Amino acid sequence: MELQGARVLVAGATGVLGGALARALHGAGARVALTGRDGARLQALAAELDGAPAEAADAVDVGSVRAAVEAAVAGLGGLDAVVVAWGVVAFGPAADADDAVTEELFAVNTLAPMSLVRAALPHLADGGAVVLLSAVVADAPTLQMAEYSASKAALSAWAGVLRRELRSRRVTVLDVKPPHIDTGLVDRALAGTPPRLPAGHDRDELVAVVLDGLREGGQEVVRDPREGRLVRR
Repeated sequence: MELQGARVLVAGATGVLGGALARALHGAGARVALTGRDGARLQALAAELDGAPAEAADAVDVGSVRAAVEAAVAGLGGLDAVVVAWGVVAFGPAADADDAVTEELFAVNTLAPMSLVRAALPHLADGGAVVLLSAVVADAPTLQMAEYSASKAALSAWAGVLRRELRSRRVTVLDVKPPHIDTGLVDRALAGTPPRLPAGHDRDELVAVVLDGLREGGQEVVRDPREGRLVRR
């Protein structure tokens, strides 16, 4: 898809990755609409991006998620792409996981992206795109991160089915599965202490590959194990 003039809703825009993606899309000529939980940060980003339409929404509140989609559609006159960058994390042994924490992990990481995409699909142009940020743990469940891994794996499985179901509409469904990116998310964990993690992968590289995936299509963004760089496939 052509990014110049494309109408793109970025969910989770007040997060580090969501904000970086929104700025990059704007820089590439896209018309962006924003949603996120932090209203003040959202309005500041909207002002930075030439008054982009912005509507605060809590990822776990289905009503506010749908209202944010409707606001984006009204502000942009439709949608060509949706980018969902919501996410929370928790750590600790699976046997000791707190049920309330597990519920929140799935609510934010799995159910909220599904809800937003379902609300957006009736407005999404044929030939458009859906970008979902899962994680490398979707394919490689990790010790001390069982519930987080499961929530991302569930989102990735859903993305795979959605891609097949939307084939007739030529909608790209890009499942982004980066390794650890240093966004500070691990320091805001819902529970537990993070295990030793590798150095964070380059954030700018991730953003560039996602934009490439929007332009050229593809199914996944993953880390090439031989070269260590992120690739679209």
